[in-house]
Amino acid sequence: MTVDQQFTTLYEKLQQLLQRQNRLQRETEKLKEELEQSKQRELATQRRMEEMQQQLAIVKLAAGEMSEKDKKTFERKLTQYIKEIDRAIAYLSE
Repeated sequence: MTVDQQFTTLYEKLQQLLQRQNRLQRETEKLKEELEQSKQRELATQRRMEEMQQQLAIVKLAAGEMSEKDKKTFERKLTQYIKEIDRAIAYLSE
């Protein structure tokens, strides 16, 4: 095999590697985007679940079906929300 042939073979292999690298980079970017979308869906689902749990707690409280443990947990969360609201009001007042 001559030097020109070796050079040509090497060049072709390099081109194949570059094409493969580009293809893998595109695939990696696509997978990153899919992962980010999945994370966003998971966060939205978690938020929705928390909202539904809060609504359930309110319904149970209104119906008088809440156990003492659940009442205390609900009261703690309610107190926490009130503190957060107070902090936000104080911050906005500054």
